[in-house]
Amino acid sequence: MKRTAIYPGTFDPITLGHVDVVKRGLKMFDRVVVGVADNPDKSPMFDVSTRVAMVEETFKDEPDVQAVRFSGLLVNLAHEQKGDAILRGLRAASDFEYEFQMATMNRRLDERIETVFVMAREDYTFVSSRFIREISSMGGDVSELVPPVVIPYLATK
Repeated sequence: MKRTAIYPGTFDPITLGHVDVVKRGLKMFDRVVVGVADNPDKSPMFDVSTRVAMVEETFKDEPDVQAVRFSGLLVNLAHEQKGDAILRGLRAASDFEYEFQMATMNRRLDERIETVFVMAREDYTFVSSRFIREISSMGGDVSELVPPVVIPYLATK
């Protein structure tokens, strides 16, 4: 029986930090489902279909990674995808409080689904999609921080 982790986020855009979390998740799980959140309240740079496409292109050679669009409760996505765990990356101690609250609430909604935290590699502790969007919009080079497939998408914005 395959063990599946759900890795949720907005991925606006996907970064090499996200890629690192997925790859490390594959060391613990047979399958990682990247849940691309459709949350218009966050005012994303890219629409959800484009964000799913970027994730799919990034992992096109990895059959055990799947990108899906979702809205609503994360535990519902976990049920739909037969997920065993929620995979989350932590960049700094400041991430922990929010992530701890989310993990606690998700456990309250479904105690069978565990949350697994992966510490970011040192190279990516400062990388966030927000910084990528800001730097790129001002003409900065983010090519060492995002998968190559993301660069053309950023160039159109």
